[in-house]
Amino acid sequence: MAELTLKSRRFREEREGQWRKLEELLARAEKGTSQLSDDELISLPVLYREALSSLSVARAISLDQSLIAYLETLCTRAYFFVYGTRTTLIERIQAFFREDWPNAARDLWRETVISVVLTALGVAVAYALTASDTSWFYSFIGPAMAQGREPTATTADLRATLFGGSDGFLTVFATFLFTHNAQIALLAFALGFAFCLPSAFLVFYNGLMLGAFIELFVSHGLGIEFGGWLFIHGTTELFAVALAGAAGFRLGWTLAFPGAQSRVDAMSEAGKKAAIIMTGVVAMLGVAGILEGIGRQLISDTVVRYAIGGAAIVLWCTYFYLPREPKA
Repeated sequence: MAELTLKSRRFREEREGQWRKLEELLARAEKGTSQLSDDELISLPVLYREALSSLSVARAISLDQSLIAYLETLCTRAYFFVYGTRTTLIERIQAFFREDWPNAARDLWRETVISVVLTALGVAVAYALTASDTSWFYSFIGPAMAQGREPTATTADLRATLFGGSDGFLTVFATFLFTHNAQIALLAFALGFAFCLPSAFLVFYNGLMLGAFIELFVSHGLGIEFGGWLFIHGTTELFAVALAGAAGFRLGWTLAFPGAQSRVDAMSEAGKKAAIIMTGVVAMLGVAGILEGIGRQLISDTVVRYAIGGAAIVLWCTYFYLPREPKA
């Protein structure tokens, strides 16, 4: 034991200077490579390999576990500097919006189409049922959610929710729709692992609620006005929900049918892509919130609302699906 302790002490004394030098260079390099001279940059890989060798020896002869932990941390830092891709935060954000997000959305186009179709089917079903019997409205929209926006409401009250005749009334309605769609988007993604079924139900249910509201306003002669109010932010908001549903579908489908890969590897790959989509969905919901605020407070012309909503969906589709030159 005494001989092993002596070897450990000599080992540290002989090599500690190199470790401290590597640590000092890394501390400066992490602030920017301009902090180092050319000779110092060239010496970093050499010092890294020597530190790896020291770690291997330390694991064999050292009795000091804190020394081993120190060398492991030092080698990890050096590895990421020597071999890792070094980009700034701004560059990483630019790469996400320029490549990662649109590429992931294009890859999930089939799932996105399914999500859109299920939403449209829900709209059609709820619209038809509510038009045939207004009591169906309460099957899709609870009294607490309706808050006066129901078949018994007057046309004047419903119009006020679209054009600000009652700002508090309108604010509650707008907040409800945005919050509801955000919750649906997150749940449709989070529950996708259950073989797609919860995700499919949620996007269909979202369509049911939308269809009931559409029929309500149409029955009071406000269909075009409601469409404009919804369109200005809904094209972005509902597209975000469709993408979230698509991410959930991809997870559920991969879990059920991993293909040639192992289920773990397939789910890992699908999860990374779905996470990219959901990061973008959060950004889309933020844009939808801004559009909703503009539409509610500043823009009351229905034609302008349709124009903004139409421009938004064209821009989103162009951004996601326009063919791009492969990066060299």
